[in-house]
Amino acid sequence: MRSLAFYAFVLIPGTSLCGQDRPSIPPAVRSGMQTITAADIKRRIDVIAHDSMGGRDTPSRGLDLTAEYIASEFARFGLRPAGDNGKFIQRYPLPGGPATRTAPNVAGILEGSDPALKREYIVVSAHMDHVGIGAPVNGDSIYNGADDDASGTVGVIELAEALSRPDARPKRSVVFLTVSGEEHGLWGSAWFSDHSPVPITDIVANLNIDMIGRNWKDTIVVIGKEHSDLGATVDRVAQAHKELDMRPIDDIWPEENFYFRSDHYNFARKGVPVLFFFNGTHPDYHGPDDEPGRIDAEKEARIVRLVYLVTHEVGNADERPKWNPASYRRIVRPAQRD
Repeated sequence: MRSLAFYAFVLIPGTSLCGQDRPSIPPAVRSGMQTITAADIKRRIDVIAHDSMGGRDTPSRGLDLTAEYIASEFARFGLRPAGDNGKFIQRYPLPGGPATRTAPNVAGILEGSDPALKREYIVVSAHMDHVGIGAPVNGDSIYNGADDDASGTVGVIELAEALSRPDARPKRSVVFLTVSGEEHGLWGSAWFSDHSPVPITDIVANLNIDMIGRNWKDTIVVIGKEHSDLGATVDRVAQAHKELDMRPIDDIWPEENFYFRSDHYNFARKGVPVLFFFNGTHPDYHGPDDEPGRIDAEKEARIVRLVYLVTHEVGNADERPKWNPASYRRIVRPAQRD
């Protein structure tokens, strides 16, 4: 999450939903969802947020290593590269710097199963960068960024693995995207949305994941619910799958303007409906104590499973998501005039 001063976190208790009857899910879709596990999430966060990555600042060697790791996972899942020159990595020039100092995004495409709808795309995104090395606290100067945003990055990898399972593909295609430069001003997502490998008008939704590994167990803030009918979609999926024990709620910090502070905004400004899955900050935000050992991987697995089912719902719907007209006028039209 792009830096602002830490604010008090408000804990919202949720209602336990365990023990309910599970709705019917096609076996192949259920098989894909079952690959999303707490053990895999923990293992991958241990890689991305390890001290050896040096906090993944933009640019840095640790960030490049992270991009290479993600690209290798996308290749293993059989995704189609959507970066530069037939590769998974897309490089962009750093704002204000020479064209030869660059930073990476990573993008791969899973082709949809429907001959017509596969020409439309859902972008599932997270930022893989963090703030690097900072002032030591109790001798620790590596700001690991396990929650911000190794948790979201791993969510994208888990979703790529799950959705690429045999017969688990939705009808629409899915772009799996991890960007950099978010902490410095949404650099990578701005570049990607301006240089998209698929027509921006064919992107029907962006599901962005930023910080989903901490705080309360059974509730996830989904920012942007009120701006399109994607809000009704995520509510409907959560209600139908109470076994996930995960309640999506509206933005409880409107004064913080989080809608404009993570990578989904660069899709919204282009007219793409978005949802932003976010569990809020905590005392370890942008500090050296945001470490892998503090991640609640079991909780994150349930959130990622919710996003998986939302992706299927959007990916298989007859119609693409629709903006709330008032929100479109307030968010999209001013950006298009800039």
